[in-house]
Amino acid sequence: MPCSPMSSSVNIVSKSTVVPDRKSVLGDLKLSVSDLPMLSCQYIQKGGLFTRPQIPIHSLLSLLKQGLSQTLSRFPPLAGRLTTDKDGHVFLTCNDAGADFIHANAGEVLIREILGPAHVPEQVREFFAFDGTVSYLGHFRPILAVQVTELADGVFIGCAVNHAVTDGTSFWNFFNTFAEACRGVKRISRPAPDFSRDSVLISKAVLKLPEGGPKVTFSNDAPLSERIFSFSREAVLKLKDRTNNRTWSAENDNEILAKQSNDTFSQSNNNKVASIIESWLKNGVVSKPQQAAAAATVQSAAEISSFQSLCALLWRAVTRARKLPSSKTATFRMAVNCRHRLEPRLDPYYFGNAIQSVPTYASAGEVLSRDLRWCADQLNRSVRAHDNANVRRFVEDWESSPRCFPLGNPDGASITMGSSPRFPMYDNDFGWGRPLAVRSGRANKFDGKISAFPGRDGTGTVDLEVVLSPETMSALENDSEFMQYVSS
Repeated sequence: MPCSPMSSSVNIVSKSTVVPDRKSVLGDLKLSVSDLPMLSCQYIQKGGLFTRPQIPIHSLLSLLKQGLSQTLSRFPPLAGRLTTDKDGHVFLTCNDAGADFIHANAGEVLIREILGPAHVPEQVREFFAFDGTVSYLGHFRPILAVQVTELADGVFIGCAVNHAVTDGTSFWNFFNTFAEACRGVKRISRPAPDFSRDSVLISKAVLKLPEGGPKVTFSNDAPLSERIFSFSREAVLKLKDRTNNRTWSAENDNEILAKQSNDTFSQSNNNKVASIIESWLKNGVVSKPQQAAAAATVQSAAEISSFQSLCALLWRAVTRARKLPSSKTATFRMAVNCRHRLEPRLDPYYFGNAIQSVPTYASAGEVLSRDLRWCADQLNRSVRAHDNANVRRFVEDWESSPRCFPLGNPDGASITMGSSPRFPMYDNDFGWGRPLAVRSGRANKFDGKISAFPGRDGTGTVDLEVVLSPETMSALENDSEFMQYVSS
């Protein structure tokens, strides 16, 4: 089933430029090896659906413009432009050129029409600026555009931001700050972005681009079906229990190690392995000669996270829905945040892209014949292995052959997971309440593109924005293993 249509169109009422309320003193920022590949990707398009505030629209627009101006002073790159020097290096020039601010009207559209259908209405795509714009064009166009769309009983605030300038972490820090500034607080509580450019991600390598800039590497015209699948906290925990309730077939000592490590291990923090081993040494659980083997056991017995369990479920269901030959390689790509993986670590609010795409490969036959734990464990191992050494290896590989990121699904057997249920998407109160929903535009969407959002209630619920070919979507909606966990 394709995206659901709506009867009313979106009309642009006005367009203006908003500049920072203070002159920028930030110098040029060189694009990193995580930024440059995104020059061929389209602008990020994300936004929130809100109830209509009890103030006139002209007062609302004035409030939002003022808040945006203040926020741009904290994020001067978003009011700048891309520039390329004579040697081919690309920079972000903080020249206070400003961001676009657009007022649009879709006065016949009701909130329930956006929230109601499982399939995302086509009209949501019109709530964002820079539709189809490739990030390279930030040389000539604003880095950021904010579109405020009036609805019959609500308002949608959509942001389009150059993907060569921000990743999800940077985007949501900006959006959260924007909302806080609009509330008129005396002091912004959100962490200030870190604009340092002194890590291994900053390279002397030059990305050679074709005349006129790069193009997207996927079809914009392919028929697609888009749906939000919601998973309650109870369903997610049930799935996680299913994934982790596996009987370990190790020797007695290893069974004890596995149980204890599962009770205490956090896969995102390798330092805990050392802490666990140190505790066991102190308490006589293991001896010095057993230390290395014990550490390996802890790593292999790491608990599968809720999100990895959900990803494994999706991987199996989509692979089954695609009816792939058993020998076909099925790929699951996950965007991994490198800020805490590098040594020395980047600031948690480092501004820019600090992500790498980590693939997990398995034959379609393996994905479907092995159990859910096996699939989740493949994903877990890939992410866990992406440490400082692997981040640096990715950088070296790119430097040896600079290239744009080949976004898409050329072999028909790939899934690309973006965004994160950990992003603070609902921590956005512009002064009249939190969003009713978070939605995205049509940017960077192709068969197999998935985006993970937190549920609105903040209790551990997860929403997956799933984009597939219509026939694959239809099969997924009839997959009993997958649908048993989906909220009605």
